[in-house]
Amino acid sequence: MSRALYPAICLDTDLTPDAVGDEINEYSTAIHEACKGWGTDEKGLIKALACRNGEERVKIAMSYEQMFEKALHKVMDSEVGGDLGTALEFLAYPPHKAEAAMLKMACRGLGTNEDMIYPIICGRTNEEIDLLKKTYFDMYGDDLGRVLDGELGGDFEQLVTNCLQGIEQDFDPEFHNEDKVKEDVESLYDAGQGSFGTDEAALFKFLCTAPPEHLKAVNLAYAEEYGFTLSKACEKELKRASEKAAVFLIGMKLKPEETVAKLIQKACAGMGTDELLLTSTLIRYQSMLPDVDAAHQEEYGKSIKERVVSEARGKYETLLVEVVKCGLGETDEE
Repeated sequence: MSRALYPAICLDTDLTPDAVGDEINEYSTAIHEACKGWGTDEKGLIKALACRNGEERVKIAMSYEQMFEKALHKVMDSEVGGDLGTALEFLAYPPHKAEAAMLKMACRGLGTNEDMIYPIICGRTNEEIDLLKKTYFDMYGDDLGRVLDGELGGDFEQLVTNCLQGIEQDFDPEFHNEDKVKEDVESLYDAGQGSFGTDEAALFKFLCTAPPEHLKAVNLAYAEEYGFTLSKACEKELKRASEKAAVFLIGMKLKPEETVAKLIQKACAGMGTDELLLTSTLIRYQSMLPDVDAAHQEEYGKSIKERVVSEARGKYETLLVEVVKCGLGETDEE
């Protein structure tokens, strides 16, 4: 099964506000106090929200709305602007609702932010993709598949649509055996390098349905037989967004930590930082950060914290550093 990102509490349909506990209510009170009067205590908001894990964010959003009769994400949106405000708004949501908000933001205005879309949609568990679709509809009254169908096009749209189906198979050693590996290797070659033109439908269906264990075996066998890994084959056969999304999907199934480390680097590459991608990546993958940080240091020679400090400034930098420290278990709250 692909790597799960949501804490179990996101899937708990019976959770009640009474279950959050006194400590969570204290965080909610601290947030409320930070927003009272003239001006906003941004440092107080950072302390209250940036150091919380996914489960705590679910409970804080519930607690705040019960105590103060306002949706916490709307309060953050009205109180703080810029990159800091965007990050606080994402942190004010439970993780699955934050991802729905990220997708909504990626489709806002002229053009679509493809680099925000495929990391959220590709390489997810069936259960989480189903919850994400339901959450998006509950929050915005729109079918996520139809929204993305209207925003995207070509091969990229086709791959995203496949991922949205939530069709990854459970690994079955009796079915996903050596014969199945050989069969899929031949089929993939015929769909790509072995034909004039690429059968994207066959390729995308395989990538979305194959469980990680089987994909790993097929990838090794394909490389031995034809001299290319599946990622390299996708780079040769696909173009632009569909290539990036397919390579990312393979990476999340085979080497998720290295793939997330590369996504962080991507957000910081070039002449400027993609703050929205950096923010969403650090928040979405917070629970994976210990292993991601090790992969990032191995590949790029610096820690994620060092990367953030070199790319961000001011209170936005402070918040992202706290998000990273929380993920690494290095919080030092007084």
